[in-house]
Amino acid sequence: MTNESKRLEIFMEYQISLPQIQEILLKKQLLKEIIIDGQWHYAPSDKISAKIFHHMTYDSREVGRDSLFFCKGLNFKESFLAQAIAQGLTCYVSENYYEHQAAIAVVVTDIREAMVVLAQAFYQNPQEQLFTIAITGTKGKTTTAYLTHQLINQLTNHKCALFSSEETILDGKTKMKSSLSTPEALVIYQQMAQAVENKMTHLVMEVSSQAYKIKRVYGLTFDVGLFLNIGHDHISPIEHPTFEDYLYCKRQLILHSKKMILNADMPYFDLLVETCQQAKVDYLTFSEKSVTADYQYTSKSQHDFILKDQQTNQEQAIHLGLVGEFNHANATAAIMAARLVDSQLSLEQAGQDLSEVSVPGRMNAFYLANGALVLVDYAHNYLSLKAVSHAAKQLKPDGKLIILTGSAGGKALSRRPDMGKAISEEADVAFLTADDPNFEQVASISEEIKAAITNPSVQVILEENRKQAILQALAMADSQSAVVLAGKGSEKTIKVNGQAAPYESDIEIVKAYIAEEKA
Repeated sequence: MTNESKRLEIFMEYQISLPQIQEILLKKQLLKEIIIDGQWHYAPSDKISAKIFHHMTYDSREVGRDSLFFCKGLNFKESFLAQAIAQGLTCYVSENYYEHQAAIAVVVTDIREAMVVLAQAFYQNPQEQLFTIAITGTKGKTTTAYLTHQLINQLTNHKCALFSSEETILDGKTKMKSSLSTPEALVIYQQMAQAVENKMTHLVMEVSSQAYKIKRVYGLTFDVGLFLNIGHDHISPIEHPTFEDYLYCKRQLILHSKKMILNADMPYFDLLVETCQQAKVDYLTFSEKSVTADYQYTSKSQHDFILKDQQTNQEQAIHLGLVGEFNHANATAAIMAARLVDSQLSLEQAGQDLSEVSVPGRMNAFYLANGALVLVDYAHNYLSLKAVSHAAKQLKPDGKLIILTGSAGGKALSRRPDMGKAISEEADVAFLTADDPNFEQVASISEEIKAAITNPSVQVILEENRKQAILQALAMADSQSAVVLAGKGSEKTIKVNGQAAPYESDIEIVKAYIAEEKA
């Protein structure tokens, strides 16, 4: 089984028959033909086998006789299908007919759309039994998802599920490690079905631009959508070819939500408003600057802000356990979403519910024995690194800022000059090191970032071994310094040559360093 499907325990018996599959695909205009024993069929008839399937997958390693197998992905090979048939597979769904493979072929016009509509039917449309809240943005999705989940869990007596890039919660409380910001369609509906079985009534989930690009959330309409911010990210040959494409995919959330919450301070806000108006989607706004927004927040410290409901003139001082003024925007959006779920939620109660929320790998703060501040965060783009650096400088205004970062190999190539730009604007010292280099060389990625550092006063240190780079950065910090370890957070692997190599995690390395100082 895949890592995602292994951890799910489905107790209900789900099934779908070949005639049902044909009916659904015909209705959605997705069916090309069904090929059985070399005979091609399109219209319903008694020649279509009544075969029933009790399992769906796109992983050839987990198929059986009762599986429906989806041939998906740019890297799909016919050998995967042959392997599945050797394991007993009798039917596959594909955009291509593999005439030499002895199994029933359901040939479709779009494999991803077909996968969604069949998964919905197989899992008995669990999306219709959940109040769904979706969150998108270049930064802050995960933090806002955690904050929103906390608020709605309190409102519903722990009946809120969570799909985030960090953790998945299907019963309101039990946390499981996630592998994607937005899972593949089969996993989304499997997880939704499990949440419904667990008596969940609400779901908070991150929705990435890729989720719309490759149709993972095709066919989903969310009750509430949150659009937090936008910046240049995920621009690469394998993600989004241009920023316009990235923003277009992000905007799809508006077209597939019943209500929207928008950050009035973000670039392209007017375009988002036009999109809402054209699609006749009601929206609320929040802002740090605008008194005409529905909610306005005013930062008072790294932990504290004032939130005002402009419609009622209610104001509330709110304290967050999370560090960073940028989290005040995330908390405001979360509170607005929760108040759409329950209009009786007071700002005071919302503040109390959020006061102790923490997010793994997001703005985790540590202090070395000499008083130096260390912030560990997943910051991996310009906006995120700027925000974390700003927080570090406010907490340690009189010392030097040491930034340690890298960039992932083979994707989001625009991040590299962006990270160099942020370092130029914020850092006194920059350590450039490994961050999931995959099939690229760490040195080459670091040189690209270094080339974009235009501030000659920044001391740049290249160290390919991430742990060694962290130890050097910590040793360099004096009592007034702040160290930002960006990109990996609490992750315990580094992707190298297509494999996830074990890694202690930035957080564990810092903890061990502090423990050694005390010993």
